[in-house]
Amino acid sequence: WVNDYMKIKADLEHGKVALVTGGSSGIGKAVAIGLAERGMHVWLMAQRKDLLEATRKEIENHCENQNQLIGTTPADVSDWDQVRKAIQTITEKSGSVDLLVNSAGVAHPGYVQDLDLNIFTWMMEVNYFGTVYVTKEILPLMLKKGSGYIVNISSVAGFLGTFGYTAYGASKFAVRGFTDALRAE
Repeated sequence: WVNDYMKIKADLEHGKVALVTGGSSGIGKAVAIGLAERGMHVWLMAQRKDLLEATRKEIENHCENQNQLIGTTPADVSDWDQVRKAIQTITEKSGSVDLLVNSAGVAHPGYVQDLDLNIFTWMMEVNYFGTVYVTKEILPLMLKKGSGYIVNISSVAGFLGTFGYTAYGASKFAVRGFTDALRAE
């Protein structure tokens, strides 16, 4: 494991390009700040343009290199067309992505009998299909150049059922299953 970590760390040094979905807040934002501090060019993908812009400015304060690019592309990861357009924008402006961090996610707790079916659909669309869509668009580019890393953020709720999180847990179990199978491939 340590050797793998050291190789990844060396591969993702200054000047490489990272894409962080859900990068305007929460875990995604924290990851984006860490990558920027390490000298990577960082692209943030999220829905809210105002929050994206504020986060971009905040992350730029963590950059030591003035040539470092911190870009934003507003997109809903659960919308295949928006994802494709966003990835096209990123690759046109920065080249291919070296690191993809799928961090976009939503949660809505509640008793299963009280949750509308739309909540279950929404969780799967954002948490699972959002991960699949971005990965499906980035992976061929990584395979073409022969390198790249994909990190999918799930949750403890993706490993064990958690009270009140039937919709969320199912979507995060799906992310975990997708990730395990993707790694095997």
